Order: sequence, then structure tokens, then C-alpha cells
Amino acid sequence: MFTWIGISAAFLAALLLTPVAIRLARKYNIVDVPNGRKVHSTPTPRMGGIAIYAGFVLGSLLLAVYTRQVACLLVGSSIVMLTGLIDDVKDISPKLKLLGQVLGALVLVYGGFTIRFITNPFNGSMISLGFMAVPITVVWLVGISNAVNLIDGLDGLCSGVSMIAALSTAVVCISQGEFTAAALAGVLAAAALGFLRYNFNPAKTFMGDCGALFLGFVLGALSLMGLSKGSTVISVFIPFIILGIPVFDTFCAIFRRVYLKKPIFAADKMHLHQTLLSMGLSHRQTVLTIYALALLMGISAVLMAILSTAQATVVLILVACFTFLCADFLGVLRGKQAAWLSRQLAKRKNSVDHS
Repeated sequence: MFTWIGISAAFLAALLLTPVAIRLARKYNIVDVPNGRKVHSTPTPRMGGIAIYAGFVLGSLLLAVYTRQVACLLVGSSIVMLTGLIDDVKDISPKLKLLGQVLGALVLVYGGFTIRFITNPFNGSMISLGFMAVPITVVWLVGISNAVNLIDGLDGLCSGVSMIAALSTAVVCISQGEFTAAALAGVLAAAALGFLRYNFNPAKTFMGDCGALFLGFVLGALSLMGLSKGSTVISVFIPFIILGIPVFDTFCAIFRRVYLKKPIFAADKMHLHQTLLSMGLSHRQTVLTIYALALLMGISAVLMAILSTAQATVVLILVACFTFLCADFLGVLRGKQAAWLSRQLAKRKNSVDHS
């Protein structure tokens, strides 16, 4: 009963507080101004993440699960949200931004969110991480936070993908008997859905770094809380599949820049959503396509959690092959589209130019 109360409260809080966040952002001129790398054409409020955060906190408290882990999750995620909010308002330096995320991650470590071992994919044995447990945990949390932040490039993209990832996490956690993590994931999905009402194209508001970093941080934390305790070989891959869109898009960005001999942190227009837009898909078509891919990843993760190790391994191999082949075909992986796709896009461009 408390679970559904918490989930409903999270949805309603985000739904009702997002207009308040929009008015505050406009009042204090906290808006996202268009530039050459952005697709929106008018200044747009970017404090919507506050509503997601408020919905999640309220829903989590109403779950009536008052444990050290939950308390540390709320405190750590609050630090990350505030760090993002300060950046939205004042554009703080990357070092200060990273410091806030690391502090939030250390709070979670104190609360028991630690990757103490990983499963050896070759023989199934447990490998203790020893003194490396804390830094690896921090890297995971900070990495997922920033990976989710990187996909916040189109109306409704980050909130929708995060909602699908949270729902997938909830289903997998239920299958593994991790009901607290499942309830928290449900609350996060509900908060993201409430916000999505105002964020889907054409967006009335953006979530800003305060929302994107918060969503990524909580998703990373829930993966440690409910998905990393399996003893099977395949369990180590499930969080990566659930968070496949932000994780793989970030991996491709790094690989692509190294392959093209460009600085890793150099901005480009070859992320998945930018590539789909360049192919002629509309804003909504691009977002819905990525939703479908995120849903496919989520379903794959659920199957991997409930199938035998051998069957789950087949699913993993199929997902990995499909993902890499599609990324390379589209040009997301190496920055070069397949020859057939390039010819088709060139023909379309020529037909448009001559019409």
C-alpha cells in the first residue's frame, strides 16, 4: 500500500511543481539560450529538475522505509541535485561540479552502496575489489550521472529514457526480491513521468543539470542497491543493459573521438539523437525511436534476469551485436556512416535542393 502511495505522490508532486519551477526560472532568468549546438530556438526555462527531485523525495519518504541506505540515498542525491542547480544558475567550473558529484557518491558509500566484488565472466567466481571498491563505486556513480546528462539534448529524451530505465530496474529488482530498490525505482519513474508532461516536444521547460545529474545519480545508485547482488555471471552486465542508451552513447563518443584523433572532451554533433536528426527524422520521431531502443534494452535486461545463465548469455550477445552494428551503420561509433546510408542521405539532400 505504501508503495503505491509513494509512487502516486511522486507523480503528482512532479506534475504540479513543474509549472512552479517554470515560473521561478523565468522570474530569475534561469533559461537555456539557443546556440549553434542546440535544437531549440527560443530561451527555455531549465529548472524543471527541481520538480523531479521533489517528487522523488516526497515519494521515497511516503514509502515508509526508513533505513540508513534510503537516508544516504536522499542526502547524496540532494548534494548532486544542488550541484547541478548551482551550475544551472551560475555555470560553475567542471572541477567544482565534479567535486559535488564525488561528495554525493561518498555519502552513498557511507550508506553501504559499494561494489565490493564483481563476478568473473569466465568461470563465475567472485573477485573481491578490496581497496578498489570505493573508487570504483564513485567512478560508477559519477560516470552514470554524466552519461545521463549527455543525452539531455532533445525535448523529453532524458526524462523518457530515464523513466524507462527506472521501470526496467523496478521489474528486475522485483524478480530478484529487492523490493525496496524496486519501490524506489517506481517512485523515480513516476517523478520523471510527471515532469515529462511539460518536457515532451515542444518542451515548456528543460530539466537542467540539476535534473539530469540527479536522475543519472539515482539510477546508478539503484543499480548498486538492487542489481549488483546477483551471484551469476550475467548479473554484472544487467545494469549496463538497463542503462544502455546513456552508457553506450558515452562509450561511442569517447571511442569516436579517439578513433578520429580528437580530444575526448571535444564537443561534436555525432551523438545518437543528433545522428538521427541528421537523417531527416523529426524531433518527435527521433525521441520516440530512442524510447523504443531504451525499451528494447529494458526488456532484454528483464529477460537476462529471469532466464538461465546460458539463455541470458545468448540475449546479451544478440543485444551487443545489434547495438554495435547499428552504431557503426549510423556513424555514431566511428564518425562515418555506412556507404549505403550516406548515398541515401545524399540523394535525399539533392532532391530537396532541386525541389
